[in-house]
Amino acid sequence: MSSLPEPAHVIADDTEALKVAAALAEEFRTGAAERDAQRRLPRAELDRLSASGLLAITVPAGHGGADVSAVTLAEVFRLLAAADASLAQIPQSHFSYVNVLRRQGTEGQRAFFFGEVLAGKRFGNAQSEAGTKHLQDIRTRLAPAADGSYTLTGVKHYSTGALFADWIPVLARVENDDLHVAYVPRDAPGLTVVDDWEGMGQRTTASGTVRLAAVPVPADRVVPHHLTFRGPQLHGAAAQSLHAAIDAGIASGALAEAVAFVRTKSRPWFESGFETAAEDPLLIQRFGELALQVRGAEALLSAAARAVDTARGHLDDDTTAEASIAVAAAKVAAADAAVETGSSLFEVAGTRSALDALCLHRHWRDARTHTLHDPARWKVQHIGRYVLNGTKPPRHGLL
Repeated sequence: MSSLPEPAHVIADDTEALKVAAALAEEFRTGAAERDAQRRLPRAELDRLSASGLLAITVPAGHGGADVSAVTLAEVFRLLAAADASLAQIPQSHFSYVNVLRRQGTEGQRAFFFGEVLAGKRFGNAQSEAGTKHLQDIRTRLAPAADGSYTLTGVKHYSTGALFADWIPVLARVENDDLHVAYVPRDAPGLTVVDDWEGMGQRTTASGTVRLAAVPVPADRVVPHHLTFRGPQLHGAAAQSLHAAIDAGIASGALAEAVAFVRTKSRPWFESGFETAAEDPLLIQRFGELALQVRGAEALLSAAARAVDTARGHLDDDTTAEASIAVAAAKVAAADAAVETGSSLFEVAGTRSALDALCLHRHWRDARTHTLHDPARWKVQHIGRYVLNGTKPPRHGLL
């Protein structure tokens, strides 16, 4: 949970958001490798993130927030991920569940929770479940009580952000199987967060288990999430654009580390005839290829975020479909760039770069782990169906 000594700063606009993100990214870059190597959870860094006001930049202007564009939000995540991909991943769900409130919250719910976010409070997540038939086979139950409240029972996995949260949004089904989100305080009775995440990458996200044993939930803390997907919506596109931004950030961070290493530490191959590795034309060619891939991913990310902003200004079936397809393309390209650049870092930097003490492998491990979030092959399928047959993508929240 956050331990802010005073309310968070309130960011005024997009320009300030980008300036704050760039400064924090520089700060977080220092120590990122050590945090990964030691699996030191970034509690202090998250408190800095909360205090900075960045977590509130999508709060609507009518509630006192900056209400930044999707382009700005994606760039904020890209900057943070280039410095520390684990740290950038932690608030991804925070922004998704702010969006749920924007879309389906009552005026009272929005006023309360947006006030919490502006004060620096953090949302975690408890949505995925293990051992079920598929991703959307949600078995956690929100059962009505006699007084109109609910009780929440189930077990969640991959709960990124929950360990550090003030509020944990929980995906659950009610009696008729409709999907709802219950916003539960981190210290609610019956709620336990277990730090049992042991992924090879994103080691400091603490994406562990949340156990819910008859957790009491007042009625005004429950939002009908199933309504989000009835009609044109940007829930999936907005969420996926942040995943794409994280991958694009990993790619650019890995490329920057490779450049620095080759310039300062790598030795030239004896057959090249050059005094430094940076003069080797074969390395120059490879860096050019990697830079093209990273730039392409960044360009597609920007285009996708612009499509989301366009759809927000005119929400209909066509604009939301175009946004979802643009984001899917960005996600595929960014995932490829992150994995490729994280791996090629060693190819261009040479033997010494593989020393465990340098922890340069964290870029590839983070990329390989994060890109498993949902399969790129299905995004390519939806892109192909849209281009060839005009088939609009489904509204299931992952496009």
